[in-house]
Amino acid sequence: MQLSAAPYEERLTAPRSWWLISFLVGLSLALIVLPFGTLPMLVGLVGGTAAAAVVASSYGSIRIRVVGDQLIAGEAKIPVRALGEAHVMDQEEARAWRTHKADTRAFLLLRAYIPTALRVEVTDPADPTPYLYLSTREPERLAEAIRTAKASV
Repeated sequence: MQLSAAPYEERLTAPRSWWLISFLVGLSLALIVLPFGTLPMLVGLVGGTAAAAVVASSYGSIRIRVVGDQLIAGEAKIPVRALGEAHVMDQEEARAWRTHKADTRAFLLLRAYIPTALRVEVTDPADPTPYLYLSTREPERLAEAIRTAKASV
């Protein structure tokens, strides 16, 4: 009896610098409304910081998971049996595959602040998507999780 693949999960969180930028957005808004008084300035600081933090948090809330026999990347759910070989990409290769080597039919889960990625071929003949490009901080571990999930199917 084979056990199912160990779950893999990664949240593509925004870098720490984005939280500082969120505060700076709030500070900028506070300075813009400063001529209207202290209370509007405080509202601008809190409101601007909160709004920018919500945007940073939502952009960084996307997850990549391998659960059972499925790869879940953001909103996409792909059975691992429809996937081919996984190619681990370093920073330079990842940049090439998201720019001049990119196929317009590919599924791209891009996060510019993550330099490494995994490219996984799609072998399902009914699916026009040639490959999945997944920004990930741990491409080797994700590739291994996909291989393990495919072996257990």
